Amino acid sequence: MTAADSAPVRVGVFGLLGSGNLGNDGSLEAVLGYLRAEHPEAVVDALCGGPEAVTTRFGIPATRLHWYRGEYRTASRAGAIAAKGLGKLVDVFRTAAWVRRHDVVIVPGMGVLEATLPLRPWGFPYSLFLLCASGRLLRTRVALVSVGAATIGNRPTRALVRWSARLAAYRSYRDAQSRDAMRAMGVDTARDEVYPDLAFALPTPRASAPSDPSAPPGPVCVGVMDFHGGNDDRARADEIHRRYLDGTIRFVRALVEEGRAVRLLTGDECDASVVAAILDAVDSPLVTAAEPFSLADLMKEMAAADTVVAIRYHNLICALKTGTPVLALCYAAKSDALMAEMGLGAYCHPAREVDADRLLEQFHALEKGSAGLRRTLTERNLAAARRLEHQFNSLTAALFPAADHAHTSRKAP
Repeated sequence: MTAADSAPVRVGVFGLLGSGNLGNDGSLEAVLGYLRAEHPEAVVDALCGGPEAVTTRFGIPATRLHWYRGEYRTASRAGAIAAKGLGKLVDVFRTAAWVRRHDVVIVPGMGVLEATLPLRPWGFPYSLFLLCASGRLLRTRVALVSVGAATIGNRPTRALVRWSARLAAYRSYRDAQSRDAMRAMGVDTARDEVYPDLAFALPTPRASAPSDPSAPPGPVCVGVMDFHGGNDDRARADEIHRRYLDGTIRFVRALVEEGRAVRLLTGDECDASVVAAILDAVDSPLVTAAEPFSLADLMKEMAAADTVVAIRYHNLICALKTGTPVLALCYAAKSDALMAEMGLGAYCHPAREVDADRLLEQFHALEKGSAGLRRTLTERNLAAARRLEHQFNSLTAALFPAADHAHTSRKAP
């Protein structure tokens, strides 16, 4: 055996990780679980938004995604604008140098090929393009694994996303509409597969037993979001946020009037302002707020609830994984697709037009059919787990051919 044959595979993980978004970090946790189980010899590090948080929580070395520390602050003064522009240039070389040190780079899930929330082309789309272009030039395999995608209207953003996808060595999507969107934007998706979101690979806490029909109703988890619409809604972002918040407050107040305990849940640090607004508007001991630090924390809260109402995509996944009936406030087609795939397509409500009365009607219908929905979710979760096992086998074959050959050889009679 040569030194090259025995050298450990160098794997990088890339994305807005450690930046306060629980869904993004949950996707990373799932990929690290796969790597540690199937490729324990791999040496793993990250290029990410929150390197300190990633190192502290996951125990891997991490490098800051951007050279300019003020990347996510709006630049208004000439000095800040110049620094941000210089940072874009420096990041070309920083990204290439980081990519060069790896055999494989994995972008774990996340909606990296979409713009369903406000997004500037020279932000993350530019960073992703640098990654994929560096991978192609330096012959480092870049994999976009179970990612989300959507057709993008803004031309610069669309071009950067399209070229990122084209330059990646491996692509898979978390739903069929993501693959369709990339095909519509000019990417050859003939060999791309669709698998469930990576968060479905995470461990699931034991769900609470269905409530005794004669017992008082149990708690309701309400997942919230600092929602201002999508990339094309900037002109009416304030109106959308006000309508969403007002509708959610009215809904929570109606639950309290029915005597229901309500547990408010977030999915990102920025959601704290929405929690504060609801607690201020609905002054009741029945309304409390959790402080989740991971998807595991979210799932524990949801497993103990009778019902969940949520808006963030990964909050929905957490409820679905625990088998808890969930009503979705949908701000993008990905949420509708997820709910339909899991058998709850009838329980969707538009996040941009929250009608508290209609939402309450849907909530009562959801609770009425709770027993049957829990059985459906059990079946769908088993199917998702099987599909993700296939995803990881496919990833090993594409990115770790030597390891896959050895694994096959060990299985051979």
